[in-house]
Amino acid sequence: MKLPISPQWDPWDAWNTIQAKHRYELTSIEFTVTNLCNLRCEHCAVGETLLHKEEPFICFQTVFDRLDELETLQTISITGGEPVFHSDTVEKAIKPILQYAKKRGIYIQLNTNLTLPYHRYEGWIQDVDVVHISYNYRDYHDFHRMVYAKMNRTVSEAVAEKTFQLMKDNAKKLAEQDVFVSAETFLSPFTASHILQMHDDIVEMGCKRHEVHPLYPSDFAKGMSLLSLDDYRNAVEQLIENPKAWILFGTLPFFPCSNEKNDQLLWKKLHYQKNVTVRQDPDGRNRLNINLFTGDVTITDFADIPSFGNIFTHKLADIFAAWLQHPMAKKLHCICPAAKCTGPNLLVADSYYPEWNFSERKAHIEVS
Repeated sequence: MKLPISPQWDPWDAWNTIQAKHRYELTSIEFTVTNLCNLRCEHCAVGETLLHKEEPFICFQTVFDRLDELETLQTISITGGEPVFHSDTVEKAIKPILQYAKKRGIYIQLNTNLTLPYHRYEGWIQDVDVVHISYNYRDYHDFHRMVYAKMNRTVSEAVAEKTFQLMKDNAKKLAEQDVFVSAETFLSPFTASHILQMHDDIVEMGCKRHEVHPLYPSDFAKGMSLLSLDDYRNAVEQLIENPKAWILFGTLPFFPCSNEKNDQLLWKKLHYQKNVTVRQDPDGRNRLNINLFTGDVTITDFADIPSFGNIFTHKLADIFAAWLQHPMAKKLHCICPAAKCTGPNLLVADSYYPEWNFSERKAHIEVS
């Protein structure tokens, strides 16, 4: 029996195995199931991998045989591209993965933009534990400007307005059916200024969780401006004054080993504030990504780190073990148990702390 997902239980959090076993353990797999998408968002961290024609899938029996070898598996994430864009992806990839997960009692998250007609989700979406969307807009004007920024054709405001409303309506319908919808906002110079309105909109849509992450400067987003740490801290402080839904901070760019008192105070506040959680980054700590077109296994789907193996030739546990011995992993994979911290996300470290060797730092505070 799976426990309900809540602020008290986030099965994707890398902290779970650290707390239970005092080590990193591979408990999560992310599948890239498509390189197609109906949008071309300016902030897309995998935008340069998007295609106009899909490649054939590898043999799913091989995929499931590798998963069978992984007794520690607890969660699966399905990502793209837009996984629901093509019906073949739903039938040939998503539904078989859902069936496999159901047999093993594994949690499933679907990363989708929810901008397709509602009937495309009917009949199977209830088997998904978390429907994860992005929400970085005040209105359809922002939506129009941001999600079609890299499109090779002009999209009218009327189409953008209709698509934006469809996304919100779909989220509401799913929420009304008790589907767990989680909306993520990246903090940037633009979104930070409007984060409270976005939080209210996300709550009004019926989302049970609001995830907040930094902007990842990868692929399409490489040229976008990052939020300063001071402005990021101010936005977080504003947001947690009155949470109207569960707020999850992922890949947070603040750490208990910081010498800045403001960072130390914020870390403690986030761990004691009701309905607020900090998720330790799964990528490379308890999760690997599998590309279902090549079989290549990577640490994340959007960092510039090459594949560590292929499921046709390597066991997933062996690939994970090899990554843990990599110099990059050793530099970033610090563990401060008393502060509940396992170090930074790869892109966060490169963007905000390029000179830090996290393995040599120590936490200045403790949280219970």
